[in-house]
Formats: sequence, C-alpha cells, structure tokens
Amino acid sequence: MNDILDEADDKMGKSVEATRDDFATIRAGRITPSVFSKLNAEYYGTPTPLQQLATFTSPEPRVINIAPFDITAMPAIEKAIRDSDLGINPSNDGKILRAVFPELTEERRKEFIKQAKEKAEQGRIAVRQVRQKAKQNLEKLEKDGEVGKDDVTGAEKRLDTMTKKHTDAIDEQLKSKEAELLEV
Repeated sequence: MNDILDEADDKMGKSVEATRDDFATIRAGRITPSVFSKLNAEYYGTPTPLQQLATFTSPEPRVINIAPFDITAMPAIEKAIRDSDLGINPSNDGKILRAVFPELTEERRKEFIKQAKEKAEQGRIAVRQVRQKAKQNLEKLEKDGEVGKDDVTGAEKRLDTMTKKHTDAIDEQLKSKEAELLEV
C-alpha cells in the first residue's frame, strides 16, 4: 500500500513540475530562452530541440539573439521559430538570428493568462488521473484480500490529502504566473 502511495506522490510531483515547465514557456515581461524550450527544428532529418542547436542571449528585455552552433542549421531554426505560436519573425544577419518580441498588449496578456489556465487545468487533470489509478490499485489490493477495508480507507484519505497538496501547488503556480502576466 505504501508503495502505491509513494509512486502516486512521485507521479503527482512530476505533473506539478511539468506544469511549472509549461508555465515557463509563456512569456511575461522580460523574455527568457525558456520560451523556445518546446520548439524543435528539422536538423539532418531529425526534429531537434533548439537548445541543442544554438545559444541564446538576451541583450535587451524584449530581444533574444540566437547563435547556431552550426550555421547550416540557421534556416531550420528560423523556420521553427516562424512557424511556432510565438508570433515573432526573427531577422537573420548571416551569423545570428534576432527575435524581437512585441510589447505585451492587454489583449495579449489576457490570451497568455488563458493559456496559463489551460496548462494549469491539464496539470490538475494529470494529478487526478494519478489519483484515480492509485485508488484502483488500492481497491484491487482490498478485493484480492491482501489488506482490509479500514487500511484502504485510511490510504485513500492520505491519497486525497496528497492530491489536494499537489493541485494546490499548481493553483499557486497559476496565481503567481497570472500576477507576473498582469504586471506592467
């Protein structure tokens, strides 16, 4: 029973981490290279994460310079950024790409908050799915006669507490991301 609960806690923690990583891809205020973390470029026929193809520097709050390790990858990197949902068109000077992000309008901020809420809901769903699977495993133990009903009831209460802790963590992340997005 403890193994089931420990595994559920671990998986729920990973769901919270994944949600935190998703929030990092939503830009707010100063642009960070993490906005490119989910993008892949076609490199020698293989989709490759941009972080493995180039270095990113931020000379100004709304500008990211992208310097490819291999100049031949520049068109693929440029295409990946242009085709993404970031809404930017990088300029190419032959050695580096400059990605200039527009000022965040109120409408764009609201759009980003909506994205953040969707990502938070996906995280909460993932946590609840882990809870459901763990609960099924506990019920299976009871059905097989390995543990008693009281033990399962106690374990389910611990599981519910664990679930609440992790969904609250996601809600806190969402609240902080919303505050960051609304900050002008």
